[in-house]
Amino acid sequence: MACGGRDSARDTATSTKPPSPAESPIVVDSAPAQLDGRRTILFLGTSLTAGLGLEPDSAYPQQIQRKIDASKLPYQVVNAGVSGETSAGLLRRLDWVLRRPADVVVVETGANDGLRGLPVDATRATIGNVLARIRRERPDAKILLVQMEAPPNLGPEYTSTFHAMFPGLAREHGATLLPFLLEGVAGEPRLNQSDGIHPNNAGEKIVAENVWRVLQPMLKS
Repeated sequence: MACGGRDSARDTATSTKPPSPAESPIVVDSAPAQLDGRRTILFLGTSLTAGLGLEPDSAYPQQIQRKIDASKLPYQVVNAGVSGETSAGLLRRLDWVLRRPADVVVVETGANDGLRGLPVDATRATIGNVLARIRRERPDAKILLVQMEAPPNLGPEYTSTFHAMFPGLAREHGATLLPFLLEGVAGEPRLNQSDGIHPNNAGEKIVAENVWRVLQPMLKS
């Protein structure tokens, strides 16, 4: 499934300069800038993480924050989603994003690569570089990689290889694999906005539950 919007990737460039204002990630803190003793969960992703078409507090990371608060867990959420971003775009801005603390990093990327039919080997290498850099810069952080899927019109060989890429990367880099972000939502008109891609409010609640099922036990432990 695609996370449409602005084309933030310029193929395989890996510059680490800060993004321009038009490219800057949506960063929504659920706590004051001064850390108050809570740990930080950093969500990196596309428009699916940014919550394109939804009110800012309806995006699934903000819904996760409310679940965290209700569970009285000592974490704050930072939403660093960028609409239209490919994995190469995430790699370029990673150093800039990682300037802030991060105890848990949730990585949702690759769907726009699949939408464009980019070679799976190239996407795998780029996401691998993302995970390796996070591991290097935040060695104590827990890393979660979100399973994403390629559009079925690209053919069974492409889609199966794309699917297998995520558990392989998780194993290789010691990350926890989250389920498909849009499980139970993709292809359901009543759960999506008019573009048929981005969840509506009802669908976003399911997305938040998909993530929370894995994230909650990790935070408690």
